Amino acid sequence: MDAGLKRELEAKVYAGERLSREDGIALYESDDLAWLGRLAHHRRTELNGDRVMFNVNRHLNLTNVCSASCAYCSFQRKPGEKDAYTMRIDEAVRKAKEMEDEQLTELHIVNGLHPTLPWRYYPKVLRELKAALPNVKLKCFTATEVQWFEKISGLSADEILDELMDAGLESLTGGGAEIFDWEVRQHIVDHDCHWEDWSRIHALAHRKGMKTPATMLYGHIEEPRHRVDHVLRLRELQDETGGFAVFIPLRYQHDFVDSADGKIRNRIQARTTMASPAESLKTFAVSRLLFDNVPHVKCFWVMHGLSVAQLSLNFGADDLDGSVVEYKITHDADSYGTPNTMHREDLLNLIWEAGFRPVERDTRYNVVREYDAAPSLAERRAEPQRVWA
Repeated sequence: MDAGLKRELEAKVYAGERLSREDGIALYESDDLAWLGRLAHHRRTELNGDRVMFNVNRHLNLTNVCSASCAYCSFQRKPGEKDAYTMRIDEAVRKAKEMEDEQLTELHIVNGLHPTLPWRYYPKVLRELKAALPNVKLKCFTATEVQWFEKISGLSADEILDELMDAGLESLTGGGAEIFDWEVRQHIVDHDCHWEDWSRIHALAHRKGMKTPATMLYGHIEEPRHRVDHVLRLRELQDETGGFAVFIPLRYQHDFVDSADGKIRNRIQARTTMASPAESLKTFAVSRLLFDNVPHVKCFWVMHGLSVAQLSLNFGADDLDGSVVEYKITHDADSYGTPNTMHREDLLNLIWEAGFRPVERDTRYNVVREYDAAPSLAERRAEPQRVWA
């Protein structure tokens, strides 16, 4: 990067000025990763100090049967396939209650677009889960699913959200965003929910008082300019609604280890390379710098690995998601050795070992409990430290 441009961008960041599209593209073109990390960490520290948030949550995928066949997806199955499944409501409740003793605070539910499952199944399962776990927040369904519910029910998104909220819904999930630019999206997505509907549904949820996450799937066929465009669309929507609590860059995964049928379902795998750790850290840093009106940036450790997750805390991220327990969507594909679950103590140690103060939160980013600050560097050097895979 030209030294003058570098000084100009740094001055804008330290002055708190909003960065432009051109600024974002220039930041991605920089090969000075340490410099990018320093700028992003400055911004992250201004917003959140030395705090790193996490929650004790459980992911539930009620069904992997899906009418869509998105090019990157290894999770979806068609009706009748060997390992297609749909949970009974009592099965979903039983799985959720397995973590009751760990003071679970959130259930995170995302599913395939099931072609025959009736709309009434979805509010019913929420009511049963809420009755079984009244103190647990329900973070459920992507905007893509809500648009699917519009199709199968004949109801509007407004009516659907009202009924789901009455059944206990606390927040939508951030999925279905992938990359919004049509130049890329037309090659990776096989459903009808694009920027217009995704933004419409999240804006509606914000007007109803929800705080929702936003995501971006990166590291496949998109270019940095598409990532910048994606973030700026979300930033503009956030200017209007103020309803996004967190932004979550999600690392695209290759389909190395699939289910028992041995099929490779990722149709763009042969022409893609996954993002390297350095590219992931750059993406966190640039996202934090561009998305100036969202309070938190999350590293979903399952999709990045524990070491990159720790490093991301110095590149703009201040949230590590949670215990997760059972995340099928990429664990049906990857072979990176990330665990299925991280218990509270695991997350505390992960954050402390990275040099930060853990803060347990709920779905709306209210503080549940603050923990002690990390041990000093001298204290950490006095005993052997774990190295995360």
